[in-house]
Amino acid sequence: MANIKSAKKRILVNQKKAARNKSIKSSTKTAVKKVLAAVEAGDKAQASEACRLAVKAIDQAASKGIFHKNNASRKKSQLTKLING
Repeated sequence: MANIKSAKKRILVNQKKAARNKSIKSSTKTAVKKVLAAVEAGDKAQASEACRLAVKAIDQAASKGIFHKNNASRKKSQLTKLING
């Protein structure tokens, strides 16, 4: 454990940010899994609705810096291709 007050604060702040990032990344992964499940089931309407929500989650994660913008764009493109294909 750190002895300097500023180092202690950095540890606490980093833990808080890591927890926030993990939560957002996890919810994004869950949204993507829902799209994949709907595609597997063959339900195009449900898949497109789930894709809309997943794209929104990916965009929010990218805006918060959890995903790089190119990574987010690639994820959205893959989901869209999967539904349309």
